[in-house]
Amino acid sequence: MRIRAFRGLVPVPEHAAEVACVPYDVVDAAEAAALAAGRPHSLLHVDRAEIDLPPGTDPYSGAVYTKARENFFQLQRDGVLVREPEPCIYVYQQQMGAHLPARAGGRLQCRRL
Repeated sequence: MRIRAFRGLVPVPEHAAEVACVPYDVVDAAEAAALAAGRPHSLLHVDRAEIDLPPGTDPYSGAVYTKARENFFQLQRDGVLVREPEPCIYVYQQQMGAHLPARAGGRLQCRRL
């Protein structure tokens, strides 16, 4: 196994709180839509892209994956997610608790080595 440095895609500091969201698998589509309402840069628009499609859309349909891709690249075009200037190795530690908006289960912290 090789571990290689890479240029991570990270939110710019002024948008970090808006991008942050609960893990996709702890909310259903209705809860995700409520949490993402008024937050166009929330990663829920990528993780649960069915919230941006008509109600009742099958969350496993190709349309959802296409919308997720569109939303992901839109965050980059908007300058919300940017590439780190230098390759890094990232170590993540999950901390349980109410650190994110609404009923969050945890957050990830990144430290560069």
